Amino acid sequence: MGEKTDRTYMCIDLKSFYASVECRERGLDPMTTKLVVADPERTEKTICLAVSPALKALGLPGRCRVFEIPKGIDYIMAPPRMQLYIDYSADIYSIYLKYISKDDIHVYSIDEVFMDVTDYLPMYRMTAGELGNRIMEDILASKGITASCGIGTNLYLAKIALDITAKHAKDHIGILDEESYRETLWRHRPLKDFWRIGRGIAARLESMGIFTMEGIAKADEEALYRMFGVDAELLIDHAWGRESTTIADIRQYRPKVNSISSGQVLGCDYDFEKGLLITKEMTDLLCLELVEKGLVTDSVTLHVGYGSRFGRKPAHGTASMTAVTSSARQIIACTAGLYERIVDKHTPIHRVYVTFNNVVDEVYQQYDLFTDPAELERERRMQKAMLDIREKFGKNAILKGMNLSEGATARERNLQIGGHKSGAT
Repeated sequence: MGEKTDRTYMCIDLKSFYASVECRERGLDPMTTKLVVADPERTEKTICLAVSPALKALGLPGRCRVFEIPKGIDYIMAPPRMQLYIDYSADIYSIYLKYISKDDIHVYSIDEVFMDVTDYLPMYRMTAGELGNRIMEDILASKGITASCGIGTNLYLAKIALDITAKHAKDHIGILDEESYRETLWRHRPLKDFWRIGRGIAARLESMGIFTMEGIAKADEEALYRMFGVDAELLIDHAWGRESTTIADIRQYRPKVNSISSGQVLGCDYDFEKGLLITKEMTDLLCLELVEKGLVTDSVTLHVGYGSRFGRKPAHGTASMTAVTSSARQIIACTAGLYERIVDKHTPIHRVYVTFNNVVDEVYQQYDLFTDPAELERERRMQKAMLDIREKFGKNAILKGMNLSEGATARERNLQIGGHKSGAT
């Protein structure tokens, strides 16, 4: 294996992925068909999950809201089918594996991967551009999806080559090293085009009179650290085109603290009691996830946002339990108590997020003086039976009484993936 500075990385993105899949499923060309992926059952304020390249060519951003689509444009609205997109993504991942070992691939998202291709180029007797083109042609021939590719001497440059350089290349391939990065992109605007620089960071940089990567590279470092703290180090490195992290580093990384969470934005404002109901539902489903994965937790964090028109700060709090457990009975009681303490009873809520903290292997399960181990074991067997039934017959095959109450959302969410329709019925 070569040194970090000698490596070649590739970043491949599937263009307008969800929209391209929907076009292909309809036998249409994604490059010429005007299509958006959005749920027609939601309001016009709903965000489009994707728009086809044909609509992007008309100036439409990829994550616009439905009402922002100009009235004079005729387009197809395709309801989301998340399971279909996952299936396509899995098929395309199998194409990557024809060329690159899984140990040298990092899946960044459902439609984007990083690959360390250093040791494959001499084996295939190809340049990185030739290998990237071969893989992209295979994806197009096999699945009908157009891809773009960024190639760089580190992960950051591969991503920037994809996001900025490849967009202007006829072959959809961008190539950068540190020198060409500084030559071609140091004065590129706007700054938010660069990976990890959002509107907020760009605005803070502009308040310092910095509008380009060259400006960051030549700025007073002490001023940057005062403004951004330790994050200034990453900004400065990226301004110079430097990035020390490798795919091997990513694969070896283990977070110090583990958690699992669930969140939902409600279709309408809920009163206090209905909000408590869905909080219990979400907690119950997370408890099943703990059992399924053989995990336990010792505390719960709850974040509840109110309807925007009320102008109230969200309710936020954490509650610890006297035992480390996966018991739905214990955890729901803890979460419900926390909800009742921190949530205003008179202000309608619109968002709920539940997080289980300090999640560890179930071998670390502990009991307190008030816990009956036999009763917990009976509950655990019941939870496992529920998981078996859900696995065999579907998530809605077995429900609790609260899931049938007015305002409950679990049945609908069980048919979703990532908060969007899975395509299953």
